[in-house]
Amino acid sequence: MSNKKIFLFCSAGMSTSLLVSKMNEKALKYNVPVEIRAFPETQALEKGSEADLVLLGPQISYMLDDIKKMLPNKPVEVIDSKLYGKVDGLGVLKAAVASIKAAK
Repeated sequence: MSNKKIFLFCSAGMSTSLLVSKMNEKALKYNVPVEIRAFPETQALEKGSEADLVLLGPQISYMLDDIKKMLPNKPVEVIDSKLYGKVDGLGVLKAAVASIKAAK
C-alpha cells in the first residue's frame, strides 16, 4: 500500500486530535504508510477531496449522507463509536486500512 491520506472530521476538529495522535503512533510502530489528520467538518469539501479515506466522528454521523454527496468519489465512513470513545488508535487504523483496501 502506498502512502494514503486518512482525514478525520468532527465538530471543531479538536475531539479527534487525540485519536489522530494515537493512530499516527500505531501507524509509525507498525510501518503503515499513511498520513492522518483532523479537521472541523466545515472543511470536509476542501480537505476531504485530498483524502483517500474520510472518517467522521460519531458526533457528526448525521452528516454522513451530505458529505458523501459532497465527495462522491471518496469513501466516507463514520468512526465506530466504541473505538472512538476508547480512543483506540489501533482499532480505528485497522478499520481505516481495511476500508481503503476495500475501496480499490
